[in-house]
Amino acid sequence: MVEKQSILGRIAQLTRANVNALLDRAEDPEKMLDQLVRDYTASIAEARDAVAQTIGNLRLAEKDYESDLNEAKDWGAKALAASTKADQLRAAGDAAGADKWDSLAKVALTKQISAENEAKASEPIIASQRQVVDQLKTGLQQMEAKLSDLKSKRDTLVARQKSAQAQVKVQGAIRSINVMDPTSELSRYEDQVRRIEAQAAGQAEIASDSLEAQFAELEASSAVSEAELRLAALKSGGAIEAPAPAAQITDGQVDEAFASLKDEAEETQESSY
Repeated sequence: MVEKQSILGRIAQLTRANVNALLDRAEDPEKMLDQLVRDYTASIAEARDAVAQTIGNLRLAEKDYESDLNEAKDWGAKALAASTKADQLRAAGDAAGADKWDSLAKVALTKQISAENEAKASEPIIASQRQVVDQLKTGLQQMEAKLSDLKSKRDTLVARQKSAQAQVKVQGAIRSINVMDPTSELSRYEDQVRRIEAQAAGQAEIASDSLEAQFAELEASSAVSEAELRLAALKSGGAIEAPAPAAQITDGQVDEAFASLKDEAEETQESSY
């Protein structure tokens, strides 16, 4: 009975194992689950050996029981044979011989009674061992079913863990690339581009203003020179000669002049960078 309580107690304890509590204390759930499967498998192997030993003891007890029954039957046959012999001798007038065989018959009957008592005494023990074996077999089957369920849950939990870890990495990557964050690298780069564009536009505007100012200065200078010439002619009493006609400038020369001015403006812009 002690063996029964020990084995069944271990089976009950393993069956009530709290997997969630073990996982809460584990730094790596996958490793903890693998270790739990290994421990449970080893416990099942140990329990299987104990069950096998108990079954072996039961089979020995059953053989002893059968041996006692056979021995009792054999002694019964011997007692009958001795009693029959005694009756034959007594019928033949041999009283001494008859008493001898009756005595042997009594000895055989005593042996028969002893063998029957031993067989009868072992019957409750065998019945109890059979009950223990049945319980152990049931417990072992429950442990094996629990191990199969544990392996299935282990695979499911490991898959969920890996999926959750992948989601955490993805969410972290998304948070690190937030284009709406004004402090992000993309926003700073965009600000730099906008400043460069503004600078280029300003330089282009300055170049345009400079070109218009040069033309205005040229026109004003021409007007002043003509007035000075006419004043000098009036003081000398000479005739005022009409200014010489301006040289004719072709469209090609105009285009060439403006192209040259454009090139100068672009060189000025590039040198500013």
